[in-house]
Amino acid sequence: MPNWAAVILAAGKGTRMKSKLPKVMHHLAGKPMISHVLDLVTKNKIERSLVILGHGREQIEEFLSGQTEIVIQAEQLGTGHALMQADPYLDGVDNIVVLSGDQPLIRPETLAELIRIHAHSQGAATVLTAQFENPYGYGRVVKDGENFVKIVEEKDATIEERAIQEINTGTYCFNVAKLREALQKITPQNAQGEYYLTEVFDIFMTQGEKIATYCTEDVNEALGINSRVQLAEAEHVFRERILKHWMDEGVTIIDPSSTFIGSEVKLSRDVVIEPFTTLKGKTQVEEDAILGPQTTLEDCFCGTGCQVAYSVANKAQIGPRCNIGPFAYLRPGTVLEEGVKVGDFVEIKNSKIGRGSKVPHLSYVGDSQVGQSVNIGAGTITCNYDGINKHQTIIGDNVFIGSNTNLVAPVEVGEGAITGAGSTITKNVPAYALAVERSAQKLKENWARNKK
Repeated sequence: MPNWAAVILAAGKGTRMKSKLPKVMHHLAGKPMISHVLDLVTKNKIERSLVILGHGREQIEEFLSGQTEIVIQAEQLGTGHALMQADPYLDGVDNIVVLSGDQPLIRPETLAELIRIHAHSQGAATVLTAQFENPYGYGRVVKDGENFVKIVEEKDATIEERAIQEINTGTYCFNVAKLREALQKITPQNAQGEYYLTEVFDIFMTQGEKIATYCTEDVNEALGINSRVQLAEAEHVFRERILKHWMDEGVTIIDPSSTFIGSEVKLSRDVVIEPFTTLKGKTQVEEDAILGPQTTLEDCFCGTGCQVAYSVANKAQIGPRCNIGPFAYLRPGTVLEEGVKVGDFVEIKNSKIGRGSKVPHLSYVGDSQVGQSVNIGAGTITCNYDGINKHQTIIGDNVFIGSNTNLVAPVEVGEGAITGAGSTITKNVPAYALAVERSAQKLKENWARNKK
């Protein structure tokens, strides 16, 4: 939107989190809560955003590099003081929306309506409010009918005012010119010398300015995160929203209470998610895939009709109609083409497995290129690390690797070749050859009987 900017307050210490991590960097639905607030700004097409930082600013600033403009509040002297620090950056901006970095549950459509009302009213400010059954601790929004009168904090409220259930969420729209004028008139409100942003509303009313309000229907949007308990509560709300969205889009989730889906995951119709499954990062799942139970995928691609059960995968590409698990571990760089089978207790790392190949059980495949229609027998190991460097194993199409084979890289097994069970392969195997490397079996008659 032209001539609009968002100012995000993120300078607080977050003492109740009891953490070395800045409060707004704690994760919610798979990413820092400050990211959710910035996403809210982006989805409303607000081109400029300013994040006001104080405590822990180095960590936050490094994370936000290139995503937004940074304003430093060297002394944390309240929300009004924070807006004073942003003032020099607002030249040419007509209106701002003020958001809190620890309030990541506001929906894009709610902010859009708040902005619409503010633009229509052409007033000095618009306040986002919510109706709480138990508003204890929140600032109350006092009205005369539908007209805004003031915001009164819990400690300053009369008995009648404490009975008001409409509360101030701390999210606002302001006309910048009128806000600048009001900020020059606010004064410190306590012994710590803090300036409260809410004081500007008293100044606006004294000047006869118009203040509008918009009451959200979802009280969860007003929830701020100041403790680990509140973080867990927000996670629950966010998770329910995500799960409902995907079920509405045609995804079957067998047990929502045990399913966790990150905010950046993408799912297609007719995906089935079994209990105790976690999908994280930028995981993308195509139609008819069945995931779980007890499966964790992070930053993975899952093709049409693939099945993954009791397994863990990270930065892996799983092709159409692959069958993974149980108890498989796919590490970064794994690429499985269509119809690959990866069975129990198999680990694959930085390797490409060709179409229709099988690694059924008890194997490690690392830094390898495996062709099509290959069968890798139980207990096969690609010995890719010599203690200093990693080396590659190349296996051609239609190869049969016998059980308990050690492939000592760098090594290549040609198309159609076979390795005998129990072999340690240290040299290249030509196409269609049989490679066997093991000691001859010795037999001593009655040895066991004589031993006794």
